[in-house]
Formats: sequence, C-alpha cells, structure tokens
Amino acid sequence: MEDSVTAELLDDTAVSEEPVSHSADNGTQLTPQQLVAKAIAPVKREFLRPPPVRSSSSNNVKDATSTAKSDSDDKPAPSGLVKEKKSKRQLKRERRQEQKSTRHLCPEIAKTGDVSSCRYSDKCRFSHDIEAFKSQKPADLDGECPFSGAEQLCPYGLACRFAGTHKEGVPAGSSVTLKKCSEMNGLNKDVQKLLWKNKMKFPKADSKLKELGLLAQGKSKLRVKEDKENAVSNDIVVADRTCCSKVNNDLDADLEISVKVPEENEQEEGTFSSDESRPLKKSKSLSSENFHSDQVDNGARMIDETIGEGHTPIESEVMNDSVLLDSDASLKPHPREKKLIDFRDKLYLAPLTTVGNLPFRRVCKVLGADVTCGEMAMCTNLLQGQASEWALLRRHSSEDLFGVQICGAYPDTVSRAVELINKECVLDFIDINMGCPIDIVVNKGAGSALLTKPMRMKSVVEAASGIVDTPITIKVRTGYFEGKNRIDSLIADIGNWGASAVTIHGRTRQQRYSKLADWEYINRCSSLAPESLQVIGNGDVFSYSDWNRHRDEGPKLATCMIARGALIKPWLFTEIKEQRNWDITSGERLNILKDFVHFGLEHWGSDTKGVETTRHFLLEWLSYTCRYIPVGLLDVVPQRLNWRPPSYFGRDDLETLMSSDSAADWIKISEMLLGKVPDGFSFAPKHKSNAYDRAENG
Repeated sequence: MEDSVTAELLDDTAVSEEPVSHSADNGTQLTPQQLVAKAIAPVKREFLRPPPVRSSSSNNVKDATSTAKSDSDDKPAPSGLVKEKKSKRQLKRERRQEQKSTRHLCPEIAKTGDVSSCRYSDKCRFSHDIEAFKSQKPADLDGECPFSGAEQLCPYGLACRFAGTHKEGVPAGSSVTLKKCSEMNGLNKDVQKLLWKNKMKFPKADSKLKELGLLAQGKSKLRVKEDKENAVSNDIVVADRTCCSKVNNDLDADLEISVKVPEENEQEEGTFSSDESRPLKKSKSLSSENFHSDQVDNGARMIDETIGEGHTPIESEVMNDSVLLDSDASLKPHPREKKLIDFRDKLYLAPLTTVGNLPFRRVCKVLGADVTCGEMAMCTNLLQGQASEWALLRRHSSEDLFGVQICGAYPDTVSRAVELINKECVLDFIDINMGCPIDIVVNKGAGSALLTKPMRMKSVVEAASGIVDTPITIKVRTGYFEGKNRIDSLIADIGNWGASAVTIHGRTRQQRYSKLADWEYINRCSSLAPESLQVIGNGDVFSYSDWNRHRDEGPKLATCMIARGALIKPWLFTEIKEQRNWDITSGERLNILKDFVHFGLEHWGSDTKGVETTRHFLLEWLSYTCRYIPVGLLDVVPQRLNWRPPSYFGRDDLETLMSSDSAADWIKISEMLLGKVPDGFSFAPKHKSNAYDRAENG
C-alpha cells in the first residue's frame, strides 16, 4: 500500500482557503470561548501575526498538493508534453543501467573495500569502481554513524554517509561482521520464491474453509498440473496391475486395487494457492451426514496417498479406521488453547500507513506507548510475496506487545495470509482492517466495504480465528453510510465468531472526518459486547483529559486507541501516563526528531538511499507535527484535534519554524538533521495535513 494512505491519515474535508481570523465581521476581537465554538485555536494575542503572503512560486503544502493533483488529472496534456509510456522491459533496462552507474557501488565491495570480494565479478549488477564512486559521493554528514555504538563495523562500509567516523584497520578482503539485528519478521527468500511460483500450500486455511463450506471449486495452475501428473502415474499403475493379473488370475480378486483418479472438480487438501477463484457462498444448511461424507472422502484420499508410498492393501485396510478418525476439525484450536491478550488500560498506538513506520513506533515506545501495530498490509500482496508489503510487518525488539494489521476482501485470502503470517512472523495478535474508507480498498470489497456484508465479515473472522492460536482482532467503523450505524447489531456476535477484541472508530465510512467521533455510540456498543470481547474506542484522543473522559464515560471499554493525536504530538503517551499537559520546548521537540532520524538510519540504512528515505518519512511526519500549538501559547488548554490554528509566532525561532505549514520550512528542518537535500528535490505530502474540519461540522 505504498501509493495509498489509510483511513487513519486521510482528512478529506473541504477547507475554506480564507485565513483563520480572531476578529468578528464587525472588527471586534472574539473571546477565547467564541473562538473555540468556531473551532479556531484561541492563541494568545501577543503571539498572533498576519498570515504569510504566499507567492505563486512558494513551496508550500497547498501548492505542492495542487501540483501533485494536476499531474494526475484526466485532462489531456498538450501534445508536446505527453509523457511517453514505457514498457516494463524498458523500465527494467533503465533500472539496470542506473544500478550500473558509479553512484551504486556493489554492497559487498562497499563492506569490505576489496574489489575481488564480490562473487559475481563482472556479472554483478552494480558498479565495482571504488574511486569513481568516491569521486561523486556526497559529502559526509555531521555526527556519528548510527552503527558506531557497537563493536561491529557498519554494514554499509564505504557507502555510509558517516564513513569518516568509522573505525580504522579493516583488513582487505576480510568479511565484515554485521551488527546484530534487533529487527524481526523479515521475509524468508525460500518462502518468497514459493509465493512467486504459486507453490505455497495452506493446509490449515484450506481445511478450515472446507469445514465452513467456503472452499472454492476453481483450480489453480499448480493443481491442474498435479492432476495431469497424477493421471499419468495412475495409468501406468493400472497397466502394470493388468499385466500382473494375467499371471496371477487366482489372486486378482483379492489383490486388485482400485486406484482413484482425481476428477475434474475434486479438491485435494493443502494444494490450493492464492490465485484461485473466490469461494462459493456457504449453503444455508449443512447436514452432519454431508459433513461426515466429506471426512470419509478425505480419509480415502489419505489412504490412496499412503498406498502409493508402498503399503499393501491389507495394511491400508488396517489403517482405515484410524485415518478416518483424523478429520479436518482436528486442525481447529480449542478455545482454551487460544493465546490471551489483555488491552485493558494500555496505551495503544493505532496502525498508521506511511507515518506509522518502525522508526516512528520506536519513538512512541520511548515516549510511553504500550501496544504497537504495524502498517496495514494487503493480503493479496503478501500472498504474492511482495517484499515492500512484507516490510510493513517488521518488528523491533523494543515493541514488547506488537501486532500486524492486514486487509482483505474474502475469507480465503485472509485466512491464508493469517496462516502464513503466523508461521513466518513473531507477533502477539493479528488485526483485520474492516474500516478503511479509501476508494481503492473499498472498490475491491475490502476495508469498510465489509460493513455492508455482515455474513462475509463473519466468514472472514471465523476462517482466520479457526486456524491459529494467535488472537485475532478487528477494526471497524460505526457503519458505512452516514446515519446508519450497524456495529451495535453485530457486536454480540463478533466474539462468537472468534475475535478477541474489536476496535470501533467512531465515524462512518461516508462521514470520513467531517465530524467529531461519536463516543456515545462507542460506549453503547461496549455495553452490548459479551464479557469475552474487549472493545477499544478510537477517535479524536488528543490529551490526557480526553483519555480520562472517554474511560470514565465508557467503563466497559478496554482502552482507547490513539491515531492522529500521536502523529501531531507523540509525547501524548507521556502526558497520559503523567496526567499533565506538557508544555514541551522546541529543543525537546527537536530531540524527538533526532531520535527518529537515528532510528530511521538504522532501519533504512546510512547510505545515500537510506538517508533520503529517512528524509522522506521525516517530511511526511512534519506535515502533521506543524499542527501542534504549544501549551504556553493558548488561552484555553488543552488543544482540540479539530481546531484550526491562526498564523502565530513561537517563543523562539525554532518553534516558529516548526509551526509553519510550508513544505519549504519542513525541508529546512530536515536539512538541520540530514544535511542538504539533493539538487532538484521536491516534496508533496501524501495527505492534506492542513485540511481541518469545518467549524459548522465540529
């Protein structure tokens, strides 16, 4: 989901382009209470300033966003400006040529400093010219290498932008010992190849889908190939037995074996792959006799496979009873075998696409977050082995209570993704997103589209929770259409489906962020939930007083999830734990940004590519932090999430710079931490960070 932004970040409300004013139409100054009623931040008068004049060439959020939009408009461009569409082969050739340039030194040579250390030699995709690489390499950055804290050497070697601080005395040709990685949940290469080739098997998921009557009747290419091979081998076996029967006619009646050839629509357990057709709808009634016949068929197939391995017919008859006892239901974990997770009174950082990356979560952990969750990953992309999607599941060792969030439209894709993730990753829970309002997700039947199909919601949760002992949680909105909430009618059943917890975002899909979250409805849902189901509230938590109020008004809530509030001020977790409004200084805020940069260089790398990746995500985050108004500048405390700030001065130059909504000022802050930006650098945030809610909606 690199090109889309999840529901936690989007703010699609229409915004007036007029500057925020503290004066009424007749020129009189509005009181702080009047400003709050209009959803305008009541900044003290001595800090107010006239809105800055934006020139047409200024690099600000609105200009950058509008430029990005104009590039994607459907209007035809002039003939001279039409961009040539390149084929995949051409793009691949250009990438290879770019890798061969002197700007991309072979990673192995960069580590060791020895040209002969690369095992691919001339066939390597990267440059081996060390001197040419050094001549064009940007100047080193100030500070120490993020990997200098340990005795091991930097894994980026010559390519590191802090190479001047590296330890001396690396023997030529020696293997560099990498720093012990504190991250986990990487994608295994062998697993990725199986996913690429569509050869990964999901026995638990397919067994559960069959039990629920949701298994698709379509076949994958792998299944068709296996059927053909089985048919050929079976023909050979039958022919051999026919020859033997001519010699041993007297034994033919006792020893002839009827070899079963797979029929066209027959399904074999554990052979379904992720490219199969959608599952059939579950029949309204499933008799115990039909289910028993399925068990018998499964047992017969298992016997046939055992016979093929060399067992005699007599042995197969002896095994018959024992095999039939092993039904598909044995794969379902007993409710008492399920792992337990307790969210009660824990500070839960919401899964946030783009900005909720691993370095940001580490910052929040330092500031007091208890529960963290990875960015939303699409099930189909995970099952295709996309490395960029699997990177969203990465976990740092400091995240002691960690989960991943996945999104899918159908029980088969979700259950197979859950089985795969549970096998390959170390985590404490798996969250299924059923509330994402983004069109690209909803149009595929996933996210909040599932709110319109409660039976499919049930199938997804039952299929996912029935195959793993890891707790399954779901995240929903109050409903799909405005004024038609429906979670209250489902909340009593969600626990019976197998979910351990449900997070309710107090808005509908149609509403997006046009109004404040409906916490009264969230509390009503929590009162209807069974004792076994933990209910987590989500929406507009921006201060410790917000947290306290929601916990007091909803005694049956397990906890509150924090999303945008953490993006704007990640020290919110500290405020809640210490029960105070922290009037944080600009220097303290800069130190938090320094921690993010350090964590980012450790995660994305200290070479040029890693530095620019860290800069990109830092700028995305700064497009949120500029919305914070220091406590000492407000007439009314605490700040509300829907307040629109006027133009104001900070108490020092850095605080003024951090309050700017101009992308040019965000870039200045990034240059304070990561050096000058490359030539031709531009930045446009993926969201509308300055699109505040209208006053009449707040």
